[in-house]
This record gives sequence, C-alpha cells and structure tokens, in this order.
Amino acid sequence: MNAFVRIVKRLLLVVCLAAVIACAVTVWEGYSMYRDALAAHSIEQVVEDARNQPGYTPADELPQRYLDAVVAVEDHRFYSHGGIDLIAICRAAFNDLRTLSLREGGSTITQQLAKNLLFTQDKRFTRKIAEVFAAFDLEAAYTKREILELYVNTSYFGDGYTGIGQAAPGLLGTSPARMTDFECTLMAGIPNAPSVFSEDPDAALARQRVVVQQMEKYGFDPGDAGSAEGGQ
Repeated sequence: MNAFVRIVKRLLLVVCLAAVIACAVTVWEGYSMYRDALAAHSIEQVVEDARNQPGYTPADELPQRYLDAVVAVEDHRFYSHGGIDLIAICRAAFNDLRTLSLREGGSTITQQLAKNLLFTQDKRFTRKIAEVFAAFDLEAAYTKREILELYVNTSYFGDGYTGIGQAAPGLLGTSPARMTDFECTLMAGIPNAPSVFSEDPDAALARQRVVVQQMEKYGFDPGDAGSAEGGQ
C-alpha cells in the first residue's frame, strides 16, 4: 500500500512539473510574440496609425451613452483593473476547460485593443499571453479614456467597416455624435460577432437587449434604449 501511495505521489509530482513547464513555455512564447510585434511596430506607432485612419472619432465627439454601453457589455470592471481582469480570466478558463474550447476569452477592453493594434484575430493561448504584456504597456502609456477611444475606433463592425466613425454612417446612416440611445446600445453590441450582427437584424436586436441588460446590471443608465420605438 505504501509503495502504491509513493508511486501516485511521484506521478502527481511529474504531472505538476509538466504543467508548470508547459505554462512557463507558453508565457515565454507569448512574451516573444509581443516582442516580435514591437520590433515591427512600436505601440506609439500603431496608436498614431490608428488615429490617422479615416473616420477616427475622438471620445469627446462620441455619446457618453455609447461609451458606457461598450464598457458595460465588454468589460464592466474596465475602470478598476490595470489591463487584465483576473476574475474574468478565471471564469473564462473554467468554462474553456469545461467545454474544451477557447470560446470564452475573458479579455478586457485593453487586451482587445492590443489584439486590434498588434496581433491577428486567431484564438491562440500564445496570443492571449502576448495580449497581457501589451495590455500592461498600454495601461502605463495611455489613460482609460484614450484606451476606450482607441478600442471603439479599431473594432470591426462587419461589412468592411472598422471603427465607430465608419460603422455609424455605414450601418445606421448617421454620424456617431448623432446616434440615439437605442443606436448607441445597438452599435456597442455588434463587435462581439460583427459578421452575424451586421447582417442579421434579429440577432442584432437580441444583442442590443443584452447590452441594455448589462448596463442596468452594472449601474449604467441606458436612457431611452429599452425599445426600438423609444430610441428612434
């Protein structure tokens, strides 16, 4: 019996060591991916390039309702974390392990901005680690408002529109500054699945209702966004 226990303990030790080594390798690969991205383009350069894109819209020209809706549905602890949300990461890791997928990422707005600026859209653990390193540097260099502004201007909305400055005229026929409460919450939900929501009105409306629910849940005022009739 004692021999069996010793064997089990040794096996567990080997498994734990293997897991630690695998994690260390993944972290190193992620860091290397980030360094390679920086070698090609600095953060300052990709931010400047983003700001020079057609349709780039400063935060001061966007409805606060829209900015609040984005935070509520994408990253409700945005103003309190330093680039990553450990609670969201743990929840996502549990769900991903349970489903054996990378369906739930747990990425913050800052991490998503890092992906938009520096990396591809492929779902890979290595890229997720690279996002973390980039997120820390973005948070150190830019204010929360600047990060949120950059995020909504680099998010893809479908139909070839990148950024709210292109998407609002293209999908709604209006400027970002003139979006109604309903349109603000509608547009906040589209980047989650742009190919679906930009082409399927019913799916987009269902997502808009989720955005409103999230705003109410986390203390943001959705205004007249509760119904299409009231928002328009």
